[in-house]
Amino acid sequence: MAPETKNITPSTADSPCSAATDSAADTTNKPGVDFIRARIIEDNATGRYDGRVHTRFPPEPNGYLHLGHAKSICLNFGVAREFNGLCNLRFDDTNPTKEEQEYVDSIREDVRWLGGDWQDREFYASNYFEKLYAYAEQLITIGKAYVDDLSAEEIREHRGTLTEPGRESPWRNRSVEENLDLFRRMRAGEFADGERVLRAKIDMTSPNLVMRDPTLYRIRHAAHHRTGDTWCIYPMYDYTHCLSDSIEGITHSLCTLEFINNRELYDWVLETLGAYRPQQIEFARLNLTYTVLSKRKLIQLVKEGHVHGWDDPRMPTLCGLRRRGVPPEALREFCSRIGMARADSTVEYSMLEFCVREHLNANAARAMAVLDPIKVVIENYPEGQVEEFTMPYHPEDESYGSRTVPFSRELYIERDDFRMEPPKKYHRLAPGAEVRLRYAYFITCREAILDDAGNVIELRCVYDPESRGGQSPDGRKVKGTIHWVSAPHAIPAEVRLYDQLFAAENPNASPEGQTFLDYINPQSLTVVEGLLEPALATLPVGDKIQFERLGYFCKDKDSTDARPVFNRTTTLRDTWAKQEKKG
Repeated sequence: MAPETKNITPSTADSPCSAATDSAADTTNKPGVDFIRARIIEDNATGRYDGRVHTRFPPEPNGYLHLGHAKSICLNFGVAREFNGLCNLRFDDTNPTKEEQEYVDSIREDVRWLGGDWQDREFYASNYFEKLYAYAEQLITIGKAYVDDLSAEEIREHRGTLTEPGRESPWRNRSVEENLDLFRRMRAGEFADGERVLRAKIDMTSPNLVMRDPTLYRIRHAAHHRTGDTWCIYPMYDYTHCLSDSIEGITHSLCTLEFINNRELYDWVLETLGAYRPQQIEFARLNLTYTVLSKRKLIQLVKEGHVHGWDDPRMPTLCGLRRRGVPPEALREFCSRIGMARADSTVEYSMLEFCVREHLNANAARAMAVLDPIKVVIENYPEGQVEEFTMPYHPEDESYGSRTVPFSRELYIERDDFRMEPPKKYHRLAPGAEVRLRYAYFITCREAILDDAGNVIELRCVYDPESRGGQSPDGRKVKGTIHWVSAPHAIPAEVRLYDQLFAAENPNASPEGQTFLDYINPQSLTVVEGLLEPALATLPVGDKIQFERLGYFCKDKDSTDARPVFNRTTTLRDTWAKQEKKG
């Protein structure tokens, strides 16, 4: 019988991705409301955007989503829900050489898993290619854009520095007619990649380098995953993003701090074209200890084989976290706890693990498994006899039900639950010591059998038949309780013990001559042969379970009927915090 794990449906109060209020009115009465929600409250009070709240989550489909995206998903979809607004899912697909349908599909799955619901509002920047092109011609016509023949390297050289103004391109003052002709020929495919670009004509002396005639279009003869070979010129992100927001009627364009200097260009494009203008608001991105969240670095980990794909449970990708067994509710709670700030900071990985443990402690069934076994023979237990014990799946929640667990003369216990020479306050099994087998009997160790190397390979014990169910009729107290599995009934399983992928708190801070790859933790994955109680054989793939006293685990998709596979989601305690204190 498989554990009957609960199907926890997120309530209105914590889905999607937000522990905030059910209405804007309630939000105003809450202490500590973040600056983004405070801005929206103010906008609604003044009638800006006629009280509308419309956000968007705009990923580029050039990789899989990660924890940093989770923060943005929770913010954009959460704010829309809280203020009775809307949130779009928009794919920023303007770079055909890096984008694939595989990434589009994975993004949809991840956003839904985390609780985002865009209903019928799935959009693509490529939906607007014709409109964006028309806007570009409009900029040329009013003298605000020109075709430049400088190479990418020459454009960088002309841009200047923070202390030196840029230099104008020799092609900056072409006539409107010549610029329109060249731009149309760019679209027609007459020129090679990099031969010409379209640039905005703004100010080469601006203190903001972004405003020094930024590139709006580049030539790229590459098939697009949605438009095929229709286009050979593609718009740049800064040009596309603000116009996509405008076209969709977005009110609050929420983005991370690295775009703060780009806000001036965002506003310039829309003001110059006389288009509807949302407001861009920046927030601090997520930085997490022992983790890299750079898409470039994650791609490198995958392509160079340092991990087993995007959904490797050690990866900070949403599909990796899902495969590891991290519940979406825990991830939403994590995003709620870290909150919104204007300044960058680093969050301890232990906070994420705390949220995972807190959720799984309340919502995961329990069962017994042994991962480092020692055989136990109960000498006074009848040979061939098998008993069944009824055990609850959750000691604090009867709704999870129960299962029957077989008991026999030969058992397995954890190696760590026995010591030949026990230290002080060691309340588990030792020569002459008595312990309680969980929900079963008291046993006392009489003899330990060793191999030639001195390793314990078997324990000879006796049991007290009067202690059935773990009780003591004579009132004696037994401090230690250990878990076990019946040897003839145990289910062999592959158990993958995952740990941090990086051993350094900040793997991004690499000294000269090193890279983040030098900090990969060689113990980030250990595979052991586990022995499970029979009920776990039929646990569905993806279900979470607590192996009692060992940690939280999730059944992996690599499982077969003959050989289940389990991934460790997290330990029962924060072992990394302990290591830091020791250091």
